[in-house]
Amino acid sequence: MTGDDDWRDDVVRMIPALRAFGWSLCHNGSDADDLVQDTLIKAWSNRDKFEPGTNLRAWLFTILRNTYYTQVIRRRREVRDELGEYAGALKTPPTQDWSVAMHAMQDALQHLPAEHREALILVGAAGLSYEEAAEICGCAVGTIKSRVNRARARLLKIMDAADPSDVMAHETMVAANRA
Repeated sequence: MTGDDDWRDDVVRMIPALRAFGWSLCHNGSDADDLVQDTLIKAWSNRDKFEPGTNLRAWLFTILRNTYYTQVIRRRREVRDELGEYAGALKTPPTQDWSVAMHAMQDALQHLPAEHREALILVGAAGLSYEEAAEICGCAVGTIKSRVNRARARLLKIMDAADPSDVMAHETMVAANRA
């Protein structure tokens, strides 16, 4: 008989005590059996970490207890939902409309002249003041204001909208007609 065989026999003799301890924690026979099985798998996988001559019973009980508490913590985060009622109540608003509008906006921005696009992005997207944008572009504040105004007007025309709030509604309709 080898050392592994002796070790295995010692572990097998501990199964009734492990099951009793598992039942005392779970108060359910099948859960206790599952817990003991998980304990035995972990013990066998880590048998090289067991130091011969130390208390095998204490080592196995520690594995079982730690496994149980790990499962308890994991179950706290889980929701029992056999009928799917909880999952059915979870809803996420659709994001496709924003995605369509964003792609349309990016496409429209590419159709603007470079100086208009730059001014609009600096003021509209980056949130810079007209003065800061003028300093970055090396031109007068009035020029930046004019470029931003022209860029906004041209974007609305490219996107076929009368008002900025119409852009998303229009792009959603366009996408729905393509489908």
